Amino acid sequence: MTSTTAAPAPPVSARVHVQKFGTFLSNMIMPNIAAIIAWGLITAFFIPVGWTPNEKIATIVGPAIIYALPILIAFTGGKNVYGTRGGVVGGFAVMGVIMATSNPLFIGEDGNASPMFLGAMIMGPLAAYVMKRLDALWEGKIRPGFEMLVNNFSAGIWAALASIAGMFLLAPVLRAVITGLGNAVNFLVENNLLPLTSIVIEPAKIFFLNNAINHGVLTPLGIAQAAEEGKSVLFLLEANPGPGLGLLLAYMFFGKGIARASAPGAAIIHFFGGIHEIYFPYVLAKPRLILAMILGGMTGVFTNVVFDSGLIAPAAPGSIFAVYAVTARGSFLGVTLAVALSCAVTFVVAAFLLRMERFADDISLDEAIGSMEQMKGKKSIASSALVGAGANAAATPGRAVRSIVFACDAGMGSSAMGASVLRRKIQAAGFTDVTVTNKAIASLADDVDLLVTHQDLATRAAQRSPSAALYTVDNFMDSPAYDEIVAHLQVSNVAVAVGAGSSRGSDAVAPAAAASSAPSLLAKQSIRLSGTATTRDEAITEAGELLVAAGAVDASYVESMHERERSVSTFMGNGLAIPHGTNEAKGSITRSALSFIRYPDGVDWNGKPATFVVAIAGQGDDHLGILSNLSKVFLDKTQIAALEAATTPEQVLEILGAVQA
Repeated sequence: MTSTTAAPAPPVSARVHVQKFGTFLSNMIMPNIAAIIAWGLITAFFIPVGWTPNEKIATIVGPAIIYALPILIAFTGGKNVYGTRGGVVGGFAVMGVIMATSNPLFIGEDGNASPMFLGAMIMGPLAAYVMKRLDALWEGKIRPGFEMLVNNFSAGIWAALASIAGMFLLAPVLRAVITGLGNAVNFLVENNLLPLTSIVIEPAKIFFLNNAINHGVLTPLGIAQAAEEGKSVLFLLEANPGPGLGLLLAYMFFGKGIARASAPGAAIIHFFGGIHEIYFPYVLAKPRLILAMILGGMTGVFTNVVFDSGLIAPAAPGSIFAVYAVTARGSFLGVTLAVALSCAVTFVVAAFLLRMERFADDISLDEAIGSMEQMKGKKSIASSALVGAGANAAATPGRAVRSIVFACDAGMGSSAMGASVLRRKIQAAGFTDVTVTNKAIASLADDVDLLVTHQDLATRAAQRSPSAALYTVDNFMDSPAYDEIVAHLQVSNVAVAVGAGSSRGSDAVAPAAAASSAPSLLAKQSIRLSGTATTRDEAITEAGELLVAAGAVDASYVESMHERERSVSTFMGNGLAIPHGTNEAKGSITRSALSFIRYPDGVDWNGKPATFVVAIAGQGDDHLGILSNLSKVFLDKTQIAALEAATTPEQVLEILGAVQA
């Protein structure tokens, strides 16, 4: 029996800590990408060697990179830690570091000013955090009427002190760090070793560690390099869409099953939409394909190095449109070849590896998630509705879902797309009062009913919203979980509405009254206390034939039950499976009815033991009421025990007498 008690949280892995750090950095950089692109465009067009030189407009370039962008980043980092108050303090505190790394008094007349992105990502959140702790010291101790005075002066004094401290304590360290990192990059470039970075970057992307590398290292170094040279190849180490496109093309031609079917749409979203996460599960499904990604990435980097090509600003998201929008003058040929050749190499290697597949099974993206470290496997939505949504925190039985949040690392591309797909499905199912939004994991609060995220981010998401029902996806476009979430709403929301008498009006009567005033859905002849089937498919056929024998459906409905099972598992949890036909098979139903089969030894239902198989044929929306009432029966352990102990069909009828449409 599955318990609804939340399981102890699994230990947080080092990978999760790195993901958190990457998200922390990303949440400072990503909101300011538009400003960085604005600086890049002005640089590309109006500096003396730009497309359309303009001396007056070009005066924006220097102050923007030295002052405006670091201050914006520091403000964002401070705000993430302590709201607007933290943002203001952090934005000013970084001024000391800026001056100490750009003013001739510190770097000499011949020194090069260093854009202080790294300093901003340190000083902004650090100053805000200290301000938060200082405010806590005198919270509730300020005399009435003096709050504004204390708040303004405490923030001003601390911002001034932090700025001075950054100037003399942090700036010298950062100058040394930036010089060291710059020398390391130059060494790699001069010795043609930069392509080797793909050995780290490509696997890191697959495990959502790319933010820590991209925004923590590559973006700050790339901007500094672009400020000096007008472009940087570092912006393309992680953002090149070529390898991902090559992988998805290989799946289109040589993949199998749902992976092959979904690859074309994924390729469009990846290459043109810039959402690279969409191809990650395809690599996880066949881990050896990481070799194709590494070789493709190395090819792209090598091509850019050979042609001395680069971007003037980060390409975010990594769409081919975004890449071309910030491609430096004179770099279009190199960038185009880098994308094309990296795509070609990845395609050839991935195609070879896929063709070497020995087993004839369909490649299931769901199976890929089972191999993810410490991550929750795919669950039936109906099972979550009956016995809880998983180890993080059970969905409360009888609790209607009103708010759904689709969360991803940065709260942008993939989560926005997933939320859009899910929103359309939910609205099409008639649940217009359910809101679906997208957020970054770092901004989640424990105030949502149902949470959806990529399975590789499940641990972090569960920590932020422990009481939400958690569902995970491995395919942002067309995950089976979306249909399962709709089924969840059909159980949870309809069950609550039925219980409150708001959904079905006068039909929501007491079980005894319903049994006496309406024809029974379950006839004695449709009950078997010991089924003969030994497999899931045999059990579906056996239960369906009872519906046919009862005159409730025609024979074609049984095949539609198998079709439904192939798309979405109907195992509900607590030993219950509810096979039923597709929506297209509604015309095969003569009247709403049930059949009941008990398998004392259990039937393997996709790896889970099914003791009770209740086949459903519902005309119109009758299945919603049937599902909601079945959920009540199978949430009650006493009722389940009674069904297990029943020795006659009459006893089963008595227990299930309340299951009326």
